[in-house]
Amino acid sequence: MLIFNKKSNLTAFLSPLISQNKTIGFVPTMGALHEGHLSLLEKSLAENDITVMSIFVNPTQFNNSEDLEKYPRTLEKDVEKMSAVSKNIIVYAPTVEDIYEGNTTSQAFEYDGLEHQMEGQHRPGHFDGVGTIVKRLFEIVQPTKAYFGEKDFQQLQIVKKLVSKYEMPIAVIGCAIFRETSGLAMSSRNERLSPEGKAKSALIFSILNDAKTHFKSHSIKETIETVTEAFKKYPEFELEYFEIADEETLLSSEDKDENKKYRGFVAVFIENIRLIDNISLN
Repeated sequence: MLIFNKKSNLTAFLSPLISQNKTIGFVPTMGALHEGHLSLLEKSLAENDITVMSIFVNPTQFNNSEDLEKYPRTLEKDVEKMSAVSKNIIVYAPTVEDIYEGNTTSQAFEYDGLEHQMEGQHRPGHFDGVGTIVKRLFEIVQPTKAYFGEKDFQQLQIVKKLVSKYEMPIAVIGCAIFRETSGLAMSSRNERLSPEGKAKSALIFSILNDAKTHFKSHSIKETIETVTEAFKKYPEFELEYFEIADEETLLSSEDKDENKKYRGFVAVFIENIRLIDNISLN
């Protein structure tokens, strides 16, 4: 397994392979790898000649300095987990300086309104930070395909929009949410939960499943009210939002349209840790 810390060394290694028309699969992560990340890695290995995984905790997408400080950084363990999947992986684990070259600021992006919904409302500047790092990583790695989990469904749609707007020849592949046996969506932030908090967090997916059932025979407004009331029964949870949105535009909806696909999006705090999840409703 090759590990690069500098983009100049990585691009020098990849350039001749790109000129040979080798396909490159890319899995961008912030580390603290779990089985969800590894499933993306396996998909990339199966579909491409070369697979690159980046591990970089990107400071410009955090609007909470405490969250950035406490975000788990476990590079040594991450490399061990990757090695167990395959030794034929290229790892890019840059420093902030290597990525930002002394100017750790975000570029401003427009995603045709996708950035103003849900996470964009509650985390100002977040998707500028996401766009900045994803665009830079794409320019460095020059992948054929890039793999993202659907747990961050809004981010997935925004990355697709970014690639379209900048006319990048990259296929963005969305992969199903990987869950614990309890149903809790796998996330690097889960590592910060106490065993009790992690067990209780299974409730999130349970409520989402109930919402999916409720949605079949009730209005959007009634389904949102039901989810809100469900979380109120559990004081250990603080519901930041639950919204039902059009999958394509991410716009919140009031009336059902049988020609649209809807998804429920949730963000909650437990033990002062913010968790997100989503579910297809129809």
